[in-house]
Amino acid sequence: MKLYTIGFTQKSAADFFGLLRQSGAQRLVDVRLNNTSQLAGFAKRDDLAYFLEQLCGMEYIPLPQLAPTKEMFDDYRKGRKDWAIYESQFLELLATRRVSSEPGLKRLLSDACLLCSEHKPDRCHRRLAAEYLSRQWGDVRIEHLG
Repeated sequence: MKLYTIGFTQKSAADFFGLLRQSGAQRLVDVRLNNTSQLAGFAKRDDLAYFLEQLCGMEYIPLPQLAPTKEMFDDYRKGRKDWAIYESQFLELLATRRVSSEPGLKRLLSDACLLCSEHKPDRCHRRLAAEYLSRQWGDVRIEHLG
């Protein structure tokens, strides 16, 4: 199974949709905590769903089960907790939510792309979620599009 990830920050719409189109992903799975922010520009939920269908022939699916809690995210963003603590808490949250055993999730994520806002995957929960699912399922190849 192939699972892609992408962030929209620091990308033009042309670059973002071009990467998605070239990837071969079938659907975009939004794992952001807040997908309606005005700061999201072309990646705002309703606009994104339209652009994905029109430009890439892709489906848009919000999946908040793979997002951190607001408190967890705020503590990291505001410097109250460092990355190592955030990472540990987020992985624990995924385990508590039992996301890897949700019916149909593996099928849904096959040839899908996880979306969040971070430019790079190194300090981003989309990478953590993809790697967590790969460890749980064992047959996931991850490709970060940006």
